[in-house]
Amino acid sequence: MIVDDEQDITTVMKMGLEEYAGYKVTTFNDPMQALAEFKPNVYDLLVIDIKMPGMTGFELYKRLRRIDSKPKVCFITAFEMYYDEFRKVFPSLDVKCFIRKPVTISNLIQQVDAEFASPPRTGSR
Repeated sequence: MIVDDEQDITTVMKMGLEEYAGYKVTTFNDPMQALAEFKPNVYDLLVIDIKMPGMTGFELYKRLRRIDSKPKVCFITAFEMYYDEFRKVFPSLDVKCFIRKPVTISNLIQQVDAEFASPPRTGSR
């Protein structure tokens, strides 16, 4: 599942992941709609933009985790973000995957493939 308020970004990411890597992708351009339509045990990976109107990606992440703690998560950001700094601000979040905009399709596929190759996280509520 990809959630980004910019429709052109979700469209390109969906096309790239489906056509070049064989993933099945659902997209949302409104975090509230993504939350309303989210179902447990459906998604393996959540790709969430950090900065969106109405609800930040971090808030969406927390709320989705209450519904289903199993999917892996990657945040999309247009800003440089380092994992150590992120952990200081959000010590209870277990996300290590950050996709920096602009992203090429090959880099996106590489990051998604790497996330699926990593072992599952535990205690992620």
